[in-house]
Amino acid sequence: MMELQPVIETKNLSLTWQGQMILDKVNLTVYKGDFFAIIGPNGGGKTTLIKAILGLIHIDEGEIILFSHPADSKERRRIGYVPQYQSFDFNFPITALEMVLTGRIGKKTTLFSRYSASDIAAATRALQRINAEPLSDRPIAELSGGERQRVLIARALAGDPQVLILDEPTIYVDTPTEEHFFKLLTSLAQEITILMVTHDIGVVSQHVNRVACLNKRLYQHESDQVTGDMISRSYGCPIDLITHGHVPHRVLPRHEDET
Repeated sequence: MMELQPVIETKNLSLTWQGQMILDKVNLTVYKGDFFAIIGPNGGGKTTLIKAILGLIHIDEGEIILFSHPADSKERRRIGYVPQYQSFDFNFPITALEMVLTGRIGKKTTLFSRYSASDIAAATRALQRINAEPLSDRPIAELSGGERQRVLIARALAGDPQVLILDEPTIYVDTPTEEHFFKLLTSLAQEITILMVTHDIGVVSQHVNRVACLNKRLYQHESDQVTGDMISRSYGCPIDLITHGHVPHRVLPRHEDET
């Protein structure tokens, strides 16, 4: 049996902001090859956890280990990051390829050096990996929400990361686009480890192989199942999930006191 290789570990990670506990002793392990989703309520600390892993905010207590080494800038360069959609100004006058090229900045010797032929080749490969090469010469302002999100993923992939982290990647796309998007991520997960935070409880268990809930504390089962215990502990109340499709069905079992 092949030994699992941790690529991201947090140990007793805690963080407070303006006197409020945001993360409370969070222990998370993401293994090589995982397609891991973290779900939870708004304000539960999902984005904060990602930013802590990426070194974008300071933690109060605990430890972050990346690729079996204490987290530092060298190890973090092995991670591709797709932040929330609203983090970008899509009115900026650049093409999709030029947007993807900005993902190569971490590979450049100096910030203001020109992009090399290898940079352009890497950006083109990244667009090809997500079937978005036809978008290369189109201004990002003219792209649809789903097309822009694919370009942002290509931007993260352009740096040849070993792990891809996505923050609410489907929040601004419609339902048909969302389903196509998850299929794209499922395909990418055959090549690269993925850690994603999302509000979409109903869809994730159809695509990911591991899932956890975060609401200051992390509640996790070592499977792709969103369980009633996990949801109730995270959201603080019993929740009954219904997924809609050809045959609507419950994701979770009935509560014991339900008649």
